[in-house]
Amino acid sequence: MEHYKRIVIKIGSSSLTNNRGLLDHSRMMALADAMAELFRRGWQPVLVSSGAVAAGLGQLGWSRSNLTMPERQAAASVGQGLLMEKYNELFQARGIQVGQVLLTKEDLADRRRYLNARNTLNVLLNRHVLPIVNENDTVAFAEIRFGDNDTLSALVAGLVEAELLVILTDIDGFYSGDPRKDPTARLIPVVRQVDESIVQAAGGSGSPVGTGGMRTKLAAARIAARSGVRTVVAGGKDPAIILSLAAGERLGTCFEPSPHCLRSRKQWIAFGSVARGTLTIDQGAVKALTEDNKSLLAVGVTGVRGNFPAGSVVAVEDDRGGELARGISNLSSDDLRLVIKNPGRGLEVINRDWLVCERSFSTCQS
Repeated sequence: MEHYKRIVIKIGSSSLTNNRGLLDHSRMMALADAMAELFRRGWQPVLVSSGAVAAGLGQLGWSRSNLTMPERQAAASVGQGLLMEKYNELFQARGIQVGQVLLTKEDLADRRRYLNARNTLNVLLNRHVLPIVNENDTVAFAEIRFGDNDTLSALVAGLVEAELLVILTDIDGFYSGDPRKDPTARLIPVVRQVDESIVQAAGGSGSPVGTGGMRTKLAAARIAARSGVRTVVAGGKDPAIILSLAAGERLGTCFEPSPHCLRSRKQWIAFGSVARGTLTIDQGAVKALTEDNKSLLAVGVTGVRGNFPAGSVVAVEDDRGGELARGISNLSSDDLRLVIKNPGRGLEVINRDWLVCERSFSTCQS
């Protein structure tokens, strides 16, 4: 792995806080030391850091149980400042400037804001500034939340065209079962494809201060793989493991990149965008999209749900309601409803170059 130059490192709340929920100075120092060494070795790292809510709760003396969303957001507003203050102090002492990047799912769902985020991250990296990325918990609500920084880290890895994504967590990697409950569970060193058998082996969230479990890490690895990024899930108790991974040591679980990677704009359609409406298509159109690699024509559209302007991302379903594609519609919902009533329907609704026809944008959820 020593030839990689861009690396995204996601560290969870449990790896940054102590048992009282406060930021752990010694762990953060170890992380800063490891990141500084990456810079010295010529890498361009991005840090996706959880910990704002946990730090805020610890500072305020609040309990995590039975928190309302506004209380959680208030804790994040306190904790994010504490988190960045500590990072700035630690990295400046090591000669590294940091830049804060707070994102919501809505930021990446808007194509222009997505490109703005990519441009900002690229400038920071090229000017040797460490981007520290987190979800903007103070304003995000259920409909526009990533829900965990695992997914966010995978999207950021695709955004900056990283070669490697490292997800540090409170477990040593991906096991065949839950090692906390099953003594026969074994570490799986390499996963070449996140299929249903892999998903079923994943357990729930292991840490009381985190939001993601192993399933969210599998979802992140799947997104990263389709973006051409190798993912390693490993234990984060000692952040120096980052340097071992960068040196090529086989630790944790390595999720291999897909041999069929999506180009940048298709990555955004598949993983960053939010569908503004839904098109139902007939079996002829299903075959044209999934087998013949064709564009979607109006003649194959049988129904339209939602109201959206031309240029919107829409989901494409078969007649049984199964989502099989996603793409950018050339027509508005109103125009589509008019067109599908017309017997001469040779209009192109979604061009093949703006269509992702696969299951890769679905999440690892049962």
